[in-house]
Amino acid sequence: MNERRFLLYVFPSSDGSFGVELRQRVNGPQRLEERSVVRAWGAPLRAGLSHVLEALRKSGYRPSALHRGRRRPFELREDVAVRLGLVLLALKPLRNSTRMERIAEAIQQMPDEEVYYWFSKVVSVRSAQRAVRVLLGGE
Repeated sequence: MNERRFLLYVFPSSDGSFGVELRQRVNGPQRLEERSVVRAWGAPLRAGLSHVLEALRKSGYRPSALHRGRRRPFELREDVAVRLGLVLLALKPLRNSTRMERIAEAIQQMPDEEVYYWFSKVVSVRSAQRAVRVLLGGE
């Protein structure tokens, strides 16, 4: 079985900060291709930054390696990348920091099987994003 690989790219923002983009490597018809899973910056990234740093640590990187000028992507372990992807997808459209923290913490507490389930739903059916937010953060 081919292990799916995930890459975390850092991109500079015009305000002097940075954002991140999680991409998944998939086998295409001719070669290995990268598919964007989620891009995050601003408030959603700030709310999920501890989860980004944890994903880096669990994938063998130092948290200090995450900075605005980074050019090479981070290769993330699948289990931590799926969890991080779900966190960023759930937080991206939100603005209420308390709600973002509550949702991110709930995802962090989920067992791996549940994280994989929701991740697969959210990336294939965008309305599942709202379902995750309602389930974990209330409306």
